[in-house]
Parts: sequence; structure tokens; C-alpha cells
Amino acid sequence: MSAASEPVEVIHLWPDGPPTVIDNVPTETEYVVSWGLADGTMMIRNISDARLNVYAPAPGAANGHGVIVVPGGGWAINAWTHEGTDVAAALNALGYTCFVLKYRLQPTSRDQAKFEATMRKLDSIHAGGMRHGDKPTAIGTLISSPQYLAARAACADDGRRAIELVRKDAERFGISAETLGMIGFSAGAFLIVDVALDPRSDQVAYIAPIYGGETQGAAVPADAPPLFTAVAQDDILVRIVEGLHNDWSAADRPSEVHHFRRGAHGFGMLRQGLPSDRWFDLFTTWLADLSL
Repeated sequence: MSAASEPVEVIHLWPDGPPTVIDNVPTETEYVVSWGLADGTMMIRNISDARLNVYAPAPGAANGHGVIVVPGGGWAINAWTHEGTDVAAALNALGYTCFVLKYRLQPTSRDQAKFEATMRKLDSIHAGGMRHGDKPTAIGTLISSPQYLAARAACADDGRRAIELVRKDAERFGISAETLGMIGFSAGAFLIVDVALDPRSDQVAYIAPIYGGETQGAAVPADAPPLFTAVAQDDILVRIVEGLHNDWSAADRPSEVHHFRRGAHGFGMLRQGLPSDRWFDLFTTWLADLSL
């Protein structure tokens, strides 16, 4: 999958400063992963200036719908290509105008080698076998540090702000404010669910949290948006995703879930020759069924 071209616009979410601040964040850094499932893709870390990169369809191809795309990365990185710009490119090809959210993160080491060693260790959590019944039902079982909690709260602020700014300028972008949706991956999936559950947030037309997201016991609002989710059975977060789908369904809100036999965590737009490769086609079929 080819990544989206250069953004047509970059929108800074908080030109006057964010409402919540993450302290001691080093300089923003881009790097290319050299291991694991995401080998060869670009990541971004130490983000303190939240912004939206706007990617437009080819002239004359726009369908009038916008999508906010939220990469994952465990609140420590943004998986910028295979969960961000690659998603935007695929949606642009179908006529959607995309807004890839570069949200704020917890600080990580200035030393790249030290940082990568830490990430390899964290990635090992997702590798190897674990009985389905032993997999966690809440992300807090895996991550519970004060730094993570501060980052999760801050990036939810960024998500709400992104919706506000895109809707405000919807006419200028050639999209309908009423059909704006959100898709997020892993930590980005948690972000869009957190926003959908927050009474301060205006609901979007739909959310698509991919291999992530939880209610944390919060009530699903009566106006919660339709939800699409996908996860692989060999993903350590599979039971968390199952719980999210069950909570949405129990609240009588539309929810579609796809369990793939294989695919691991973090497949995004990567092509592995596995069942999870089908998720994007299923997602766009679901959007068509919603007339979106």
C-alpha cells in the first residue's frame, strides 16, 4: 500500500497551548522500525505539538465525507505509515478526505538505541502464545503507569479538539460535518472510544476502533455512534475488543465485529497473506451499508 502524498494542510490543534500539558517531552523524532511486524514502516515519538495532517482525494473524486485517522503506538509512538498515511491513501482513493491525527505522547528516552531496546521488550508482550482465557480484559492490566494515564487523558483532549476543528471548517474541506467519522488503531482505538464515551464530546457519524478500545465500565451513551471493530484471535487484546463489542451491543447500539483467526497485533494496512488482510474491505462495505 502506498502512503498518502504530502498533506494539503497541517492544522495545529492548540496554537495557544493545550488544556493539559505533558512535561519533559524531548524533541519530536521520526524513525524507521527495523524489526517485527512493522519492519520498514515509519514511527514518530515524543510528540508535544498535536496536529492534523489533511490528505485530499484526487481532484473531482471527493465523495463529501471526512475521516479522522488515529494511529496507534501504546501512547509512546504514532505508527505513522501503516496505521496513518497508508490508511489515508486507501480512503483517498475511495473519495474520502482524511485527517491524520498526530496526538501528544508520553516522553521517551532521547537515546534512540535505548528507546528501541525498550520497544522491543514491549513488543514481546504481543508475541508468543497465550490461552484466550488468560488474555486481559482491560488495558490497565498491561499498562498502568502515571505517564500512560496522563498521555491517555491528553490525547483524548486532542481527539475532541480534532473533531471540533474539522467540523468547524467542514465546508472549506468540502465535506459534511454530519458524516465525519473516526478510525483508530490500538492506542488510537482507545482514544476514539474514550472520546465517544465522554459527555463533553459531540458524537461523530461512526467510530472504527481497530484492535483496541474499552468502556472501562462507563455507560455507552444512547446516541453512541455505530461501531466497527476488527481483531485477530492471536492478538493479546482480543478479549478487550470482545468486551467493547459486547458493551456496545448491550446498550442496543449498532456494532459489527470481525475476529480473524490470524493476524497478530498491529496489522494495520500491512499485507501478511493472512485472514486479517481483509479488514479494510469489510470496513468499507460496512460504511457503504451506512450510506457513508
